[in-house]
Amino acid sequence: MIKLMADSTCDLSNEIIKKYNIGVAPLNIMFNGTTYKDKIDITADEFFDILPTLEELPTTSMPSPEEYLTIIDKAISEGYTEILCICMSSGTSGSYQSAELAKSYFYENNPGSLIKIHVVDSLSMSHGSGWLILKTARLLEQGYSFDELIEFNENNKIRVKHFLCVDDLNNLIKSGRLTNASAFIGKLLRVKPIMTMKKGKGAIVAKERGLNKALKFYIDEFEGRIDKELTDFIIIGYSSNIVIAETLKEKINKETDFDGEIYIMQMGVSVGTHVGLGGLSMFFGEKGHLKDGLVKNEIKSLKNKTDEIIEKIRK
Repeated sequence: MIKLMADSTCDLSNEIIKKYNIGVAPLNIMFNGTTYKDKIDITADEFFDILPTLEELPTTSMPSPEEYLTIIDKAISEGYTEILCICMSSGTSGSYQSAELAKSYFYENNPGSLIKIHVVDSLSMSHGSGWLILKTARLLEQGYSFDELIEFNENNKIRVKHFLCVDDLNNLIKSGRLTNASAFIGKLLRVKPIMTMKKGKGAIVAKERGLNKALKFYIDEFEGRIDKELTDFIIIGYSSNIVIAETLKEKINKETDFDGEIYIMQMGVSVGTHVGLGGLSMFFGEKGHLKDGLVKNEIKSLKNKTDEIIEKIRK
């Protein structure tokens, strides 16, 4: 039996987590002198109601190795023998390192154990790792083995495309996700910075003036980048305003030929701390990365064959 694990920044809905029995290690959020466990002690709606009243930006911390070990021990007691843990990008949090520590502690305390544990650095944030986890859960339903799921994740994690724009730049400024200069220009021109993940860290890829242009950017990029074979579902994320998420879903249905499922899910407290109010994100599988190495090898092989033919003709 294969158990899936994650940290709470995956931001998957409770329905999905329960359906696939995904073990979730919560991050910690600290504000007003109190520490909360993400999605356990405080909900996203409660947090976004409080957020505008806070004078200082909340801080977050990774799950402890003990949080992961608790999930591992419970899974084993339920009969699971293989555990696949998919964490948020190691470039933005220590969650992945904490899970790796938990794995090491488990084998130290259980020498000779036949339990298999693999930890994936998703290189993603929020519903990006959530997309990878949900895709993995679907493949598990289709009968993929533990080794096949590991191979899929390690080969395809760089193909999970992220787009994120926000309505309010303040949290991105305070958390250091956006420079003061970019923020000043953004506020002055009412520009929405659109971010993605590059090499496991956030990066601004466009600046669009107003929501309509930002939505057009999402649609244009989606149509140009989507790998239709890989992408049988999309996740649209929002922080505090579900209406803009529903608007994006409607545009995808009307303006593209995508016929898969479109999930709308709220960002959690940990991610919401940095994104702030009015965040809108989109996640899908893009083409190119996995095949790059194969294509290069094919080109090299073709060149070698061509050289051989030319050499024979010359002779």
